[in-house]
Amino acid sequence: MRKCVAISVGARLVADKIALRQSLPSSRALAAHLNRGGLIAYPTEACFGLGCDPRNRPAVQRLLALKRRPQRKGLILIAAKFNQVERYLKPLTGAEQQRLQQDGAQAITNLMPAKSSCPRWLRGEHDTLAVRLTTHPLAARLCRELDRALVSTSANVSGKHPAKTAAACQKMFGEKVWVLPGKLGNRKRPSLIRAWTDGKILRQ
Repeated sequence: MRKCVAISVGARLVADKIALRQSLPSSRALAAHLNRGGLIAYPTEACFGLGCDPRNRPAVQRLLALKRRPQRKGLILIAAKFNQVERYLKPLTGAEQQRLQQDGAQAITNLMPAKSSCPRWLRGEHDTLAVRLTTHPLAARLCRELDRALVSTSANVSGKHPAKTAAACQKMFGEKVWVLPGKLGNRKRPSLIRAWTDGKILRQ
């Protein structure tokens, strides 16, 4: 009986890895799309994220317009590793970088002190930038293969429920967004948001 269970679990893990490999188009095609200012939607820990290259101001502005989100509110960036967001943040010690990585594994987004050079189109009216080092398999792989951070705001029109499936994203945004199919993580609600300096929780 135990052998059967082990085989079943192993088969499921193999199937998940195959699905992950098949769920992304080539990194070259995705990079070209993002470099042209294209928008993407992709699965994250709790819902689909709507994203673009954070360095591309026109792309961010199109994303905000599509979502009907005011720029003053700022946006979340996700990354697979610290050096992908380092350019936007005030310096962190090695221990602080490790803490940021550990928080990402728990789907915690931190409001980090931002460099003065961090664009207003990302941080809005704030002196902080929302950052998460994601461990979601597909989202993290996306950042690794593209070697960049990504904007990651919930895939919805402001005031509406976030999309939970690729089909819902496609219905909501049509051809304006390249939708990448895949499985969500295990969270029921979007990531917890916490202030880095004092630990105050701003979104549970």
